[in-house]
Amino acid sequence: MLARWILVLLALMPVLVLTKKFTKDEDKPDWAKKDIRDYSEADLERLLDQWEEDEEPLEPDELPEHLRPQPKLDLSNLDSKNPEELLKVSKKGRTLMTFVSVTGNPTREEADEITKLWQTSLWNNHIQAERYMVDDNRAIFLFKDGEQAWEAKDFLVEQERCKGVTIENKEYPGVHTRDEL
Repeated sequence: MLARWILVLLALMPVLVLTKKFTKDEDKPDWAKKDIRDYSEADLERLLDQWEEDEEPLEPDELPEHLRPQPKLDLSNLDSKNPEELLKVSKKGRTLMTFVSVTGNPTREEADEITKLWQTSLWNNHIQAERYMVDDNRAIFLFKDGEQAWEAKDFLVEQERCKGVTIENKEYPGVHTRDEL
């Protein structure tokens, strides 16, 4: 039994020596010797850089949207007379907000129900949009893939209670509001 303990101690001795060697204060830079509560912003930046030194870079689709590479636009297949098509292609994979207005003078609850129905219809058609009410008769539809906003616009302007859709500061009036004008 004693022989086992001696073998364990002999095996652990190099680990203890190496651990002691790497934790000597004189080997550390000055900023690492400070109490963590006394770290400056520069010290924290150095610590973060040291932490991320050996990490693999993220895949492009895992990066935050503002750091993702822009999609390559193939302008040869686009109709130069249709600027809307160019906008649609340039927003692919980017977040895009559209404003949707409800006709008449609806209460907030009524407009909420109408826009919720439109959102459900879009989801049923595989167009993913988040909806946020911003006024009594107006909602924001947020598309994670901006290219889908134009497909949604085509659906929304056909709805009886849709006053209009605004995408990229361009107003698209609802089909049924044109009859009223």
